[in-house]
Amino acid sequence: MTIEILQTHPLLASCEQALAARYTVHKLHEMADKAAWLAENGARIRAHAGSGVQADLMDQLPNLEIIASFGVGYDNIDTAGAKARNIRVTNTPDVLNDAVAELTIGLMISLARRIPQGHQFVGQGKWPGGNFGLFSELTGKTVGILGLGRIGKEIATRAQAMKMRVVYYGRHHQPSVPYIYYDKLEDMARDSDWLVVIAPGGKGTEKIVSRRVLEALGPEGRIVNVARGTLIDEPAMVDLLVNGGLGGAALDVFENEPQVPAELLTLDNVVLSPHQGSATHQTRDAMGALLVANLEKHFAGEPLISAVV
Repeated sequence: MTIEILQTHPLLASCEQALAARYTVHKLHEMADKAAWLAENGARIRAHAGSGVQADLMDQLPNLEIIASFGVGYDNIDTAGAKARNIRVTNTPDVLNDAVAELTIGLMISLARRIPQGHQFVGQGKWPGGNFGLFSELTGKTVGILGLGRIGKEIATRAQAMKMRVVYYGRHHQPSVPYIYYDKLEDMARDSDWLVVIAPGGKGTEKIVSRRVLEALGPEGRIVNVARGTLIDEPAMVDLLVNGGLGGAALDVFENEPQVPAELLTLDNVVLSPHQGSATHQTRDAMGALLVANLEKHFAGEPLISAVV
């Protein structure tokens, strides 16, 4: 009997093709009357492919066995609700580590050297009127990493290649890593030139980068966020960037994306990116393949590759 699975949002084309080759896929986001379809057909669904699954959807899928999420973060899935209903949850870690780490270093260099602004300076014909100016570099600076997980470690390795000093803050000290551990985020921010945010999202980390942390980073400090916009007190960050209390920001994520605070669009001390940390062909293809592989393992009765719940 064909296994029926549900999508509620579009996925990468290669992932959708792989799913369609193996399962009967129902795309709820393309249906005119979603509630009616779920009421009539929800009991046939055994798996969900994608993310953004909350308890109300789980209740409409009484035979749901697994949620295979596309992405490493799963803060938009009610994992407690899934566990209570004996629904497995998987994500797609590791395969995106390099892509996110590369973008992080790229954002840092772009901010330090004002690369986007330099492009505009040349493109607008301003160079004949005088030189662009002198800015900063990464060499010799201290980078504090908030969240030394898989991606955080890749960022640390690349930061060392840029001749930076690496320190970190997290829930636990990791004795096996060659970096200095801080048990207070504010103290690490005070001692760092750069603060890189790469911790998981969710209630436990909401606004963990508070105004006090940002003020500790100071008028010469720069923040980089490649995690979730909710980890930073965004209004406080904007205020400090505008009034000179914070040196700069390179941001791939925002609290209410795709909406971005208007003030950020006019500042020279920011670099903005449209949440594209893992946005490469090879990484997204690998994420899709891992999503499908987790489903295959589940329906074969074998251990999941990257289980969250």
